[in-house]
Amino acid sequence: MASSLTISQAAAAGSVSASALLQNAASSNQSQATGRAFPAGFRFGKYEGLRLRSHGKTGCVSNPTKTRLRSTSSSSSSSGRINVRAAAVETLETTSTALVEKSINTIRFLAIDAVEKAKSGHPGLPMGCAPMGHILYDEVMKYNPKNPYFFNRDRFVLSAGHGCMLQYALLHLAGYDSVKEEDLKSFRQWGSKTPGHPENFETTGVEVTTGPLGQGIANAVGLALAEKHLAARYNKPDATIVDHYTYCIVGDGCQMEGVSNEACSLAGHWGLGKLIAFYDDNHISIDGDTDIAFTEDVTTRFEGLGWHTIWVKNGNTGYDEIRAAIEEAKSVKDKPTIIKVTTTIGYGSPNKANSYSVHGSALGAKEVEATRQNLAWPHEPFHVPEDVKSHWSRHIEKGAAVEAEWNAKFAEYEKKYSEEAAEFKMLISGKFPEGWEKALPTYTPESPADATRNLSQQCLNALARVLPGFLGGSADLASSNMTLLKMFGDFQKDTPAERNLRFGVREHGMGAICNGIAHHGSGLIPYCATFFVFTDYMRGAIRISALSEAGVIYVMTHDSIGLGEDGPTHQPIEHLASFRAMPNILMFRPADGNETAGAYKVALLSRKMPSILALSRQKLPQLAGTSIEGVAKGGYIISDNSSGNKPDLILIGTGSELEIAEKAGSALRNDGKAVRVVSLVSWELFDEQTPEYKESVLPEAVAARVSVEAGSTFGWQKYLGPKGKAVGIDRFGASAPAEILYKEFGLTVDNVVATAKQVLA
Repeated sequence: MASSLTISQAAAAGSVSASALLQNAASSNQSQATGRAFPAGFRFGKYEGLRLRSHGKTGCVSNPTKTRLRSTSSSSSSSGRINVRAAAVETLETTSTALVEKSINTIRFLAIDAVEKAKSGHPGLPMGCAPMGHILYDEVMKYNPKNPYFFNRDRFVLSAGHGCMLQYALLHLAGYDSVKEEDLKSFRQWGSKTPGHPENFETTGVEVTTGPLGQGIANAVGLALAEKHLAARYNKPDATIVDHYTYCIVGDGCQMEGVSNEACSLAGHWGLGKLIAFYDDNHISIDGDTDIAFTEDVTTRFEGLGWHTIWVKNGNTGYDEIRAAIEEAKSVKDKPTIIKVTTTIGYGSPNKANSYSVHGSALGAKEVEATRQNLAWPHEPFHVPEDVKSHWSRHIEKGAAVEAEWNAKFAEYEKKYSEEAAEFKMLISGKFPEGWEKALPTYTPESPADATRNLSQQCLNALARVLPGFLGGSADLASSNMTLLKMFGDFQKDTPAERNLRFGVREHGMGAICNGIAHHGSGLIPYCATFFVFTDYMRGAIRISALSEAGVIYVMTHDSIGLGEDGPTHQPIEHLASFRAMPNILMFRPADGNETAGAYKVALLSRKMPSILALSRQKLPQLAGTSIEGVAKGGYIISDNSSGNKPDLILIGTGSELEIAEKAGSALRNDGKAVRVVSLVSWELFDEQTPEYKESVLPEAVAARVSVEAGSTFGWQKYLGPKGKAVGIDRFGASAPAEILYKEFGLTVDNVVATAKQVLA
């Protein structure tokens, strides 16, 4: 494509446009080699809003916007009721206060009505957060509802994902085609585009999948990291093409989860100035008032993490306070901002507001009617008043104009910086440079033995040279995981263009941040690393990778008892089986250099499926018969002395034990047996092959089968059949040199041969 083409012209010419590219980046890439479609604080005195802070305790104080307040004091009303009405507040926009409040109540009642119809859901958060949601989507954020993947859009993450009807209502009002009225009416139902928590793969306009608390704010850190990294690489003094914010709403539950602190610590360290989080400070969780378990000063903690902090005391009707807080946050360029917004959960409900009963249950018909009367809302369910509808409709035209303006800026950028523009367009298309796979190293049996973690480093560095979107790092183990990109420096606050990410000892935060990077829609491909056993610290993030179709590459070293003396605390046993049981994730255990390279090739092509590479600490030989191409099949024959697809015995191995299987096969052949040795490097890929291919590798007629793997034998029987036997480890490991452990646990050639003779008998 000629560099002089504008983005829109390129699209019209059938080439790649920045807008269309984002659509492609959100879609599954096709395998370029095989054609396979991989499945794809400010504190004011002693009061914080309605709450009196004293020695970590919280009470309630009177407020002119309320006539009755729930209180912990003996003088308060025993009914616990709260009566709320919106106060008239001057706005900074031309929009009238009355229309703003009508819009906010529209959001509230869309949420109330959807939850009531479903008889399931969380109405409290949308009712309390509607003002900040309205201001964000109607006044602050830039987006194009008719092209939700417009690159330079602002990103929004609802970390408190249980309140998803807030986001669905906002998307509906803003004109996103993904959330029509019928979708609101089918909230939480089978086949609905409005599931019970936000899912990016179900609802266009939802950036990431949230629900498990804390994951969303960590994803938002990843999104903001991606923006800062790309801005540093591609913006010029006279041309800015990467310039957007990441906004996130977090709740008390998110604040309690450790993953949020891990990620927010890094956000402060990295100085992610375009990350703005809103803390919905409503003091209610499922079990009741947060005083029972959560009394820390969140603002002081975030100050310590390096964030700018602001407090909005009246999040219910303090619209100008919210606006001013956002403006202040945007003026702070060198650190992220958290805006504590004190709200009333279930605002407007006369009998349930400010209580746990509005958190996760429908209000009930009587309380819905009482809320309608309290907020003077005479409309039927799911009604959007015409003036509200007309007001929000401007976002369609406004969004198109925002995108057109960016396209024009990019066209000028392309004229001046054609090389950078070409690379940028390739990135956001999700495409790779022609022939990129040729950069992968290959090996022969004469190549020196090496640990697959070292062979992985060779692959990482080779790939980083040809893939401009490849970046990642380790949880304080780069020198042990062998994940350092030697030609690049560290991504830090003042060096954001670099591509080595230093996560520190924060495995869970690391994984969740990488999910955000993967979902940025800019073609960045993140990898992250730790010891395989420490996936236990980050399993929640890995599961969200799989669920949300984030193609993160997990580089997991020290994959078995082969790590030796560190002992059972560090030796994975059940981990292979557990990830093989997880849907939509590829679990690789390569045996040598060619298989490691093959695993990276498949992982890179699988943009809607995360991959885990389990890699050895100990040296392994380069085996004859292994191949990059074979890995794409998941399982394949590496040696066979039989004829007619009728071996006497099939030996199956993975990783470091494939060598043992091959040596055992040679010994049995010397005894006159026809033996086939199979590498089952990825169960998931093998299971996807045609029945004919699987039969050619594991013929049903051959019942004598033995597997060998330094891990749990759980699951192997589906490949071994009723007669086959698994050689493995179904107990925790021990502290000793690796060679002693292999002998004591029976992971030896002699034991495999003896087991084979048993199944042949």
